[in-house]
Amino acid sequence: MTAVPYIALIASALALLLAYYFAKTVMKADEGTDLMKEIGQAIREGAMAFLRREYQWVSAFVAVMFVLLLVVPIEGRPSASFAYLMGAVLSSIAGFIGMRIATAANTRTANAAREGAAKALPLAFKGGAVMGFTVAGLALLGISFNYLLWVTWLSVDNAFQVVAAFGLGASSIALFARIGGGIYTKAADVGGDLVGKVEAGIPEDDPRNPATIADAVGDNVGDVAGMGADLFESYAGSVVAPIVLVSLLFSGVFIQGDELQVFGDYESLLMYPILIGALGMIASIVGALLTRGKEGQSLSTQLHTGQYVAMGLTIIFTIVGTQWLFSGTGVVETPIYLSLTIISGLLGGWAIGFVSEYFTSEHYKPVKGIAAQSETGAATVTIEGIAQGKLSTLPSVVVVVAMIGLSYWLGGAAFGQAGDVIGLYGVSLAAIGMLAVTGVIVAVDAYGPIADNAGGIAEMAELPSEVRDVTDSLDALGNTTAAVAKGFAVGSAAVTALALFKSFSLTAGPQVDLDINDTAVTIGLFLGAMTPFIFAALTMSSVGRAAQAMIVEVRRQFAEIPGLREGQPGVKPDSRRCVDISTQAALREMLLPGGLAILLPLVIGFIDVNALGGFLAGAVVTGFLLAIYMANSGGAWDNAKKYIEAGAHGGKGTDAHAAAVVGDTIGDPFKDTSGPAMNILIKVMTIVSLVFVPAFI
Repeated sequence: MTAVPYIALIASALALLLAYYFAKTVMKADEGTDLMKEIGQAIREGAMAFLRREYQWVSAFVAVMFVLLLVVPIEGRPSASFAYLMGAVLSSIAGFIGMRIATAANTRTANAAREGAAKALPLAFKGGAVMGFTVAGLALLGISFNYLLWVTWLSVDNAFQVVAAFGLGASSIALFARIGGGIYTKAADVGGDLVGKVEAGIPEDDPRNPATIADAVGDNVGDVAGMGADLFESYAGSVVAPIVLVSLLFSGVFIQGDELQVFGDYESLLMYPILIGALGMIASIVGALLTRGKEGQSLSTQLHTGQYVAMGLTIIFTIVGTQWLFSGTGVVETPIYLSLTIISGLLGGWAIGFVSEYFTSEHYKPVKGIAAQSETGAATVTIEGIAQGKLSTLPSVVVVVAMIGLSYWLGGAAFGQAGDVIGLYGVSLAAIGMLAVTGVIVAVDAYGPIADNAGGIAEMAELPSEVRDVTDSLDALGNTTAAVAKGFAVGSAAVTALALFKSFSLTAGPQVDLDINDTAVTIGLFLGAMTPFIFAALTMSSVGRAAQAMIVEVRRQFAEIPGLREGQPGVKPDSRRCVDISTQAALREMLLPGGLAILLPLVIGFIDVNALGGFLAGAVVTGFLLAIYMANSGGAWDNAKKYIEAGAHGGKGTDAHAAAVVGDTIGDPFKDTSGPAMNILIKVMTIVSLVFVPAFI
């Protein structure tokens, strides 16, 4: 059993080797014409410059948190400070590597599209897989190393609280990366679309539009670096949560109510989440290697083959690995039930992903219904998109509730006893199941912005229309896969936050009484339920202000640069100015919402711990619902526009298309800024509360 962390280290190394192999494969591919290379260079320079500046800003925040963890009387200091720093650094490295390869894969994918989708799709997938396996590999590496360092080798006091600090470091980077990247990409996208497509009547990604390069840069900083940091944090949190929970449940110190009769060494329960992470990683590697382009096969089937193979192998590996780990330990009465908690989480994640696909794919009724509403204008498009997004919360909540209930029962059954304390261990394991194949999930998600960039480069480089048809088909699939990945992320966030919340209450001990009749708890509940709405409002207003500055700049260039709007030969826009506007706006606007996510639980916790408990409960519920609603509304509006651009309801240039563009523009901050940041928000606030609760009490 003590070999488990070392097995995880080997799995991590294999994932990083696969990322390196895919990176070399991408870099060997042909970039295309000189103009394509020039466009790709501009996108790459803008993306990497933003990432460097963002990390400089965030490093100041990380330094403050590092010092705070050193001086505040919490358990595990000063070790917790260094674990926190390790989580932040590894998350930053993953984002940097993924961004570098994604910005190299876009031009190469556009060039491969000249030979057809069968050539372009695997190249875009490999570019995304570099991000996926760098994220998953470094996250598992960090968790395994921290476990060995603090628990096995040094045996520090309160070692598991120290491991939790690693998750807090990952969360800090994810929060600002998601917010900053989301504001950047949507400022450029909204500004460019409203002036270019609606006012000037020029196509999307037209080289005459000064915001086109900034929009392409934004796809990378928001949907590659931001999304990668998001899933890094989600993956780390899903593994850390059950480890911390087990350490509290079986320590004999914080057990409340139920009497647990545990026989044998419960170290196997601590190792189990790490083992599942390692097994899921190996399954993901096999799945990624089986994703290849095939002529005559649907793009969706090709892209999802690796994911389904990885899921199937994970189920098999989990059953075998669970029996191996717990055989003869005497801790778990029926190990197969623990396997089933993982499997229920894996299937629950797939189900939430399918719900997202149903509500955001042009193949199904919701998107077609939104497109039909475009016949009567932008108002009806907007109304229907909001309605479908809110409706999508129903099946999503049903899936999550069913998964929580089932895994709770299975967790108790595995130990031969029911009860609150042990059933929640099963719930926390379900979150690991949802993210066991993170490498493939991120690969499929990061494929989307690479395909989107490839389409933009094909348009700007004036490649033949059939090339753009190929990239459009890749991009439409990418919108759906992005929605599926967001479903996995937000579903796991809700379940992980529940486990972290239980760890928070166990750590606080009898000082916390989360009785709804307690006035402090009720006040906290209202404040927590309000916070995701305020967070969404702040981030959407940030996008609006940044987009306004972009609109003013694009209009100015069209008015002041002779021949730009008409497309006269040799006349080029000042793209650097638009990149700079988005960069400055994103960095400035991310500070307030990001800071609030950290400060609010600290302020409330020092005032009243019971109020903090209510606050976390309210935030988790409303944050989950808002995340589902906003992500699915935004994705549905986007694909309704693309459905019309493919020829439905008159196609491009019609009033229906103009109405759909307005809906898509409203949906941009929904799906790419405010919605995705919700799952980080609820976990950041919960893990901050967990780490600092000793200081509160």
